[in-house]
Amino acid sequence: MIKSIFYFLLACIFEVGGGYLVWIWIKGDRSLWIGILGMVMLIVYGLVATLQTSTFGRVFAGYGGIFIVFSIVWAAIFDGFKPDRFDYIGAVLILIGVFIMLYARNFMR
Repeated sequence: MIKSIFYFLLACIFEVGGGYLVWIWIKGDRSLWIGILGMVMLIVYGLVATLQTSTFGRVFAGYGGIFIVFSIVWAAIFDGFKPDRFDYIGAVLILIGVFIMLYARNFMR
């Protein structure tokens, strides 16, 4: 489970970070190199995702939930986004769902 969480966090950095760099390249009129770096990061994200040991559907559904939460954190740190109570409540509910889906069966045997 620890290894799985590590891969999720590593993938988050590459996916959300790469997406953010492409975003600021296009929307923020930044250098093409920022966009290229973002694209490379997105490719690395795709490779990191394959290091998970569960099935594709379960892993990518889990990534979806974790990326929602990580995107809020990223935007708060790097883009000046101010989460409100509904963002926090939604993030907690999402993480509970992700952990039930991905890890509960490990504890229910």
